[in-house]
Amino acid sequence: MAKTEPFEKYTSQYEDWFERNRFVYESEIRAIREQLPERGQGIEIGVGSGRFAVPLGIRLGLEPSGRMRDLAQNRGIETVAGVAERLPFRDTQFDFALMVTTICFLDDVETAFKEAYRVLRPAGHLIIGFVDKDSALGRSYQQNKNESVFYGEAIFYSVDEVNSQLKETGFRNLSFTQTVFHKLAETRETEPTREGYGEGSFVVVKAAK
Repeated sequence: MAKTEPFEKYTSQYEDWFERNRFVYESEIRAIREQLPERGQGIEIGVGSGRFAVPLGIRLGLEPSGRMRDLAQNRGIETVAGVAERLPFRDTQFDFALMVTTICFLDDVETAFKEAYRVLRPAGHLIIGFVDKDSALGRSYQQNKNESVFYGEAIFYSVDEVNSQLKETGFRNLSFTQTVFHKLAETRETEPTREGYGEGSFVVVKAAK
């Protein structure tokens, strides 16, 4: 079952995070943009309120939470109700698919990756942005997850775990961008991006079909 309850009940807190952590948010967008294809038909899986889709120019999003879909629609995103494990799209429909801080809320990452693979065209790309479980921020989230209305039921993953699952699904040519090198409260400007992973708390992986 999709973990939508926190997003239905605490919508204002969700939106407030992006305002309070504006530079972290901008850093994440920058890192994703570096990995996002410049053209082609794309979708964000787990579009939320459209906070990433809008600045990244993605016009279609899948989202299980009704409250989040309403916000995304108000921001101009065409939304479809559904979950990552059962995508309501035909085979080879998209050039790329994006997931941002989505995998930690999935019931079945393996099935979700297989579904993303299915709906991608040959040579299409899956781009995933997530908090690395082994990073400083990832460890903090895990240690304090029971105090968070959003992360209580979340499952965090390391980069190696994500990489392994992507390769098992059939994805190839993985490339990485990382950012957010300080604690959230200490991030007072948009942070740079670096290739690879292991230093930044937010990692973006791009994988080809």
